[in-house]
Amino acid sequence: MRTLRFLLGDQLTRRIATLTDLDPDHDVVLMVEVRAEATYVRHHKQKIAFLFSAMRHFAAELEAEGIAVDYVRLDAPGNTGSFTGELERAVARHAVDRVVVTEPGEWRVWEMMQGWRADLGPPVEIRDDNRFLCPRADFAAWAGDRRSLRMETFYRGMRRRTGLLMEGSEPTGGRWNFDPENRKGLPKGHVVPERVGFPPDAVTVEVIALVEHAFADHFGETDAFAWPVTRAEAITAFKHFLAVGLPTFGDYQDAMRADAPFLYHALIAPALNAGLLTPEEVCRAAERAYRAGAAPLHCVEGFIRQILGWREYVRGLYWARMPDYAASNALAATRDLPWFYWSGETAMNCLAQCIGATRTHAYAHHIQRLMVTGNFALLAGIAPAQVEEWYLVVYADAYEWVELPNVHGMVLWADGGVMGSKPYAASGAYINRMSDYCRGCAYDVAKKSGPSACPFNYLYWNFLIRHAERLADNPRLAMPYRTLARMDPTKRAAILDDAARFLDGLDAAPSAAPADQGSLALAAPRSDPARRPARDTATTASRRKG
Repeated sequence: MRTLRFLLGDQLTRRIATLTDLDPDHDVVLMVEVRAEATYVRHHKQKIAFLFSAMRHFAAELEAEGIAVDYVRLDAPGNTGSFTGELERAVARHAVDRVVVTEPGEWRVWEMMQGWRADLGPPVEIRDDNRFLCPRADFAAWAGDRRSLRMETFYRGMRRRTGLLMEGSEPTGGRWNFDPENRKGLPKGHVVPERVGFPPDAVTVEVIALVEHAFADHFGETDAFAWPVTRAEAITAFKHFLAVGLPTFGDYQDAMRADAPFLYHALIAPALNAGLLTPEEVCRAAERAYRAGAAPLHCVEGFIRQILGWREYVRGLYWARMPDYAASNALAATRDLPWFYWSGETAMNCLAQCIGATRTHAYAHHIQRLMVTGNFALLAGIAPAQVEEWYLVVYADAYEWVELPNVHGMVLWADGGVMGSKPYAASGAYINRMSDYCRGCAYDVAKKSGPSACPFNYLYWNFLIRHAERLADNPRLAMPYRTLARMDPTKRAAILDDAARFLDGLDAAPSAAPADQGSLALAAPRSDPARRPARDTATTASRRKG
């Protein structure tokens, strides 16, 4: 039997279910670079370059094993630009008896695969993705018909299931979660270690040139490209993290510092999500570091929780609740995404820092995503679909299965509490505590009102006032609502006035750019006018503190 094994671009592991029973004497592996997958949203240039380079390297490794690989490059003659078109052409080229593929990470591709089963001709076998530690069916059984799905409960079950950081039936150290120990800001003068990077080789240089030509209007830059594009490089990067990052990761995983985008974070998410590393091997390696005395328990638990807990959890939630999950909008948020999310041009230094690093590296760590760019979107009432599209566009590790639940449920609380018991809303005080951003800002984080006050301060209280009917009875918000109840009516009125002034000044198009800032050659992710990126002019109004 001749089998065509269709390998998607984020399935680059030799142990993927598609390849487990491969017969090198008869089978052909199909890999394709197609425009539709790079442009259904206009992905960051570095993400496209990373995937195309990793795919080409992986194809070469398979060929070195003696495996027949049908690799279709983006600029190959006749490339139809779509998964379906290239699969149909390959079936015709190779006269195969069947097609084998592993389930995808996104609902839209899952639906596409159902069409292949119906229309392709030869039978199509869709296999479970064996890289995850919790199969979709197991998560669905756990979720059942629960209205709320708490990660902590799921995480404890996964610890028991895998035995990671367990002593028999009890958690190592007597606690499941060391999160309170993982919330330190960086001390003044603290020296952050250099992180390992990988200069582009000839394959990556060729791919970057292709991307710059074919996707010139996409967000992001490629000059600083340093991602690992092979499994060997990914292992090197992870070993470097184990040595220099993990021993202090837990302490400072929530910290932020200007012009220091990486800090102690692992930087393995792009490799992990594309298959160059697997979740089990990195969790086991981190646990071994603890057992060997190379890293403290709170650091190792914090790292494992990110992968065994959050990563497995959001993937399960995505497949258990899609496609309806994406349509909810519990807080009725409708504002357009401000243009500064694309340009990075805003007087709010925290946002400028996070967005600038994102444009340069296709990366920001979880607190920058949650408590800076995400917190602003939550407080400003930006439409969930626009925020979710932005996160999907700008990060090298972003796929809908991981991006959508994190943003929809955790960042925006658009699911009304399915994922989180309360919205992650915060004022400027949190950002000031966890970073040095406020020291370089045009706004004053100590001021609560007026044009020079930090916008996060009055937007936070405005958010609570605006959603009091929905949130005031939430026990986790009891303290701020008690403070709000005691607040002088004049102060409440000032908060509402400041918020209205600021939010009304958020422009929705690059044409609103002040004359001294010039034009920006950045395109919206989609052509739909309702989904154009937006630009901030309100934040340029205040150029000094006080």
